[in-house]
Amino acid sequence: MINTNPDLVVVGAGVIGTAIAYEMQKRGRKVTLVDREAPGRGASFGNMASIAVTEFMPASRPSVWRQMPGWLMDPEGPIRVRPGYLPKLVPWFFRFLLASRPAKLRELEAQGAALCERALGDTQRLMHELGIADHMTEQGCLSLYTDEAEFRADRDHIEILERFGFAHEVLDGWALRELEPEITKKIGKAVLFPENRSLRDPYAYVCRLVEAFQGLGGRVIRANVQGFERAGHLQSIRLQDGQTLDAQQVVLCAGAFTARLAATLGEPIPLETERGYHTQIMAPGLSLRHSIIWPARAFMVTPTAGGIRVGGTVEMAGLDAPPDYRRAQVTVKRAKEALPNLRVEQATEWMGHRPAFPDTVPLLSPSGKVPGIFYATGHGHLGLTYAATTARLMGQLISGETPDIDLRPYHIDRFAWGGHAEGSVMAGPVERY
Repeated sequence: MINTNPDLVVVGAGVIGTAIAYEMQKRGRKVTLVDREAPGRGASFGNMASIAVTEFMPASRPSVWRQMPGWLMDPEGPIRVRPGYLPKLVPWFFRFLLASRPAKLRELEAQGAALCERALGDTQRLMHELGIADHMTEQGCLSLYTDEAEFRADRDHIEILERFGFAHEVLDGWALRELEPEITKKIGKAVLFPENRSLRDPYAYVCRLVEAFQGLGGRVIRANVQGFERAGHLQSIRLQDGQTLDAQQVVLCAGAFTARLAATLGEPIPLETERGYHTQIMAPGLSLRHSIIWPARAFMVTPTAGGIRVGGTVEMAGLDAPPDYRRAQVTVKRAKEALPNLRVEQATEWMGHRPAFPDTVPLLSPSGKVPGIFYATGHGHLGLTYAATTARLMGQLISGETPDIDLRPYHIDRFAWGGHAEGSVMAGPVERY
């Protein structure tokens, strides 16, 4: 039966929102899923299709931020900040630097590892439940290094994985090309991450979640959320067309747009968009079994969606600036260094918004101000990786159960300075989602 009077509304129909909506509908709630776009058409459409369980380490670690000045000066560097947007980023970057303190880094590493050590198993169980277990590959991901110097530069990454017990195997160039003959002989070393699996089509995964959700009676509405009606507690959601949706509880998981919704509640959060680009190549002239990353060149290649997807790069330019597809072209140029036979034919380019907090840890929390509001956002580059685990944990939190892990490190009060939350992305007039 299709529910017309929901008791729970999930705002945001990416992989996080659809997984939560399915989990809560399965638990017997009457759930409505709301998004201004069709489900799965935002960041979840263009991600790199990777269950990247080894990529939880904070971006604020010294080996990263020490390279930032050089990266920012390089027009083809892995990070670009549009000059006009830089002043708005100052509070976010200040928090980013605070997250680089040694003791804080250890905390953040443990918080990321706690999610990632569950991510593969939770995703496999969910996909089996959805009847699409075969949509995940058995092959892992290969991290490439030209020589020992490049490998040593990435050593802190490997040491973190060793500390938390994540599987990996160091390969020489010969063993690497036994696995992937198309990789250039310039690569002298690699690390295999066997648990970093890929999905055959991440958009199809979201579509299947929506189908299963609707099959249980869940409702999907395509609409802009403009604000909230409340009198001490949540009463309803106000849509752009003037209609309202009564709801006892709301989960805000609108990706990078969640900051604008939080600001309307008087609860600003330091959520930024790390704009990412990909090129989907349907006639690449080669085949790959594993996904590959090259840390020194800052790109990733994944066989997915019927072709080869090349992506990477971070652009800080806000939610409203038009795409700069030169960023996508840089990653393709670098991918061709690793894959000399790669042809760029029948190709399309894409840009999407990764929701990123300066400490690299997602927000999984009730609102600190409005009873009945919950947040599940800020998953950064790991939305697909964390989706199934996030749905399970949020289902437990919303239902009043004890979550499988301690969620206090992911609480909204971590953004409070002097008792008041501060954020780098602030909405002036109400922005519509």
